[in-house]
Amino acid sequence: MAMTMSQSDVQVQQKEGEEDDPSSSCRDSLDGLMRDRCPLTPSQSPRKRTTSQSKTEPPLLRTNKRTIYTAGRPPWYNVTGTTFKEAFVIGLCGGSASGKTTVANKIIEALDVPWVVLLSMDSFYKVLSKEEQELAARNEYNFDHPDAFDFELLVTVLRKLKKGKSIKVPVYDFTSHSRRKEWKTVYGANVVIFEGILAFANKELLKLLDMKVFVDTDSDIRLVRRLKRDITNRGRDIAGVIKQYNKFVKPAFEQYIEPTVQVADIVVPRGGENFVALDLIVQHVHSQLEKREITVRSALASAHQGQPLPKTLSVMESTPQVRGMHTIIRNKETSRDEFIFYSKRLMRLLIEHALSFLPLKPVSVETPQETVYEGKRLSGKRITGVSILRAGETMEQALMAVCKDIRLGKILIQTNHDTGEPELHYLRLPKDISEDYVILMDSTVSTGAAALMAVRVLLDHDVQEDKIFLLSLLMAEMGVHSVAYAFPKVRIITTAVDKKVNDEFHIIPGIGNFGDRYFGTDAPSDWYESDEGMDY
Repeated sequence: MAMTMSQSDVQVQQKEGEEDDPSSSCRDSLDGLMRDRCPLTPSQSPRKRTTSQSKTEPPLLRTNKRTIYTAGRPPWYNVTGTTFKEAFVIGLCGGSASGKTTVANKIIEALDVPWVVLLSMDSFYKVLSKEEQELAARNEYNFDHPDAFDFELLVTVLRKLKKGKSIKVPVYDFTSHSRRKEWKTVYGANVVIFEGILAFANKELLKLLDMKVFVDTDSDIRLVRRLKRDITNRGRDIAGVIKQYNKFVKPAFEQYIEPTVQVADIVVPRGGENFVALDLIVQHVHSQLEKREITVRSALASAHQGQPLPKTLSVMESTPQVRGMHTIIRNKETSRDEFIFYSKRLMRLLIEHALSFLPLKPVSVETPQETVYEGKRLSGKRITGVSILRAGETMEQALMAVCKDIRLGKILIQTNHDTGEPELHYLRLPKDISEDYVILMDSTVSTGAAALMAVRVLLDHDVQEDKIFLLSLLMAEMGVHSVAYAFPKVRIITTAVDKKVNDEFHIIPGIGNFGDRYFGTDAPSDWYESDEGMDY
């Protein structure tokens, strides 16, 4: 049964949108109407169409000299690499101009967690035909009817987002009543807030919602808001807006929207200023997120002990040259200049070795002597390099030296000091990476926790598992097993594998903190990077 919050809990009516244009003569009369109707309510600014958006940027603490990332996304998968923790989806339903977006933004603010996505139903209007566009221009098209929405696409997108996949959201142009060519990419949701007038009108949608909230606002207030929005923002006349409201909006609310209040878990009168209701919602979401917390690194450390190395592992031949370079970079007395020089040499050899595993197809070319040469060429569209920051970035130069015009992506993964778990802080991947062979780079891999997360990110962006090549200068057997067990089709390539990892997850004998030695920095004892960059 739905929980309805008393209207006594509402102190002040919420304020939406941006400031109105003071030159609008119609606005003054509407503000007067609003004051007469609800004396405690400040004047309402027009509501712009809600667009789907994601708060995937982590919270930042900025100073004059540096930017500190204060939160990241913890693991959403288990040691098998399978998505274990689905996003928590909150559905917000209510009539047009009821204040759904205000409630959504208040929830996001109060939750204070990173990686929150706001998905708006407004993004999923169907593309109108020429005849339908003409009807819309005359206020004769019903945008509040279920047939106006592309529910099939909406359900597909929300289902993928809930499962942790990268999705593309259409950008709807309300001027031309069509979808723009560029769609918005959204990824990495811990919490999804889905809002729309018909959010509860589809059975498949309801199955995806973990919490259903109905925003109940007086019909007169909703009408005034809609008048102000359409007149101020869309240049429509008051007669046309009222005509559309009476013909389509009001009947659709009574027939399709209002009855869905029965499926709501919580009914929030007047919306954004109902702090009691918002607190209840936020507390429930926090409790659900706590139940979904999982640990990965400790499980990796105790798994796969004594197992033979997997067949997907390729260790570069330990020639006298390779062993000599390892001797130099492993030596704690080696100067930074020599460390960089020989690391780069080793990286170049590793990249060349890794390229030999790419599938090639036969091709014939004609030589300057007008003779046919039977050669080989990459059997695929292209290669993309992705580095795990920061130490993995050191391998980009070697990759670019042997692969002309290669595209590059970056993933920042750091270890949470309190939990010991890896957290995703930032990613930037090239478009259409799902079609590419991906060379995933990091300097060292110990437990494999960060590498596991990076591979999961690529899979969430629809990169095929057998097209991922994990490259590292040095790996521990534990890390090799972790990646191979979770992702048996990923090719693992390194110059050496050390057997041991100590209690602090450092590779033994190891190479030290590769990032600090390469960049000439000294990390404080309480500063954590990705476990791979720290020989961790």
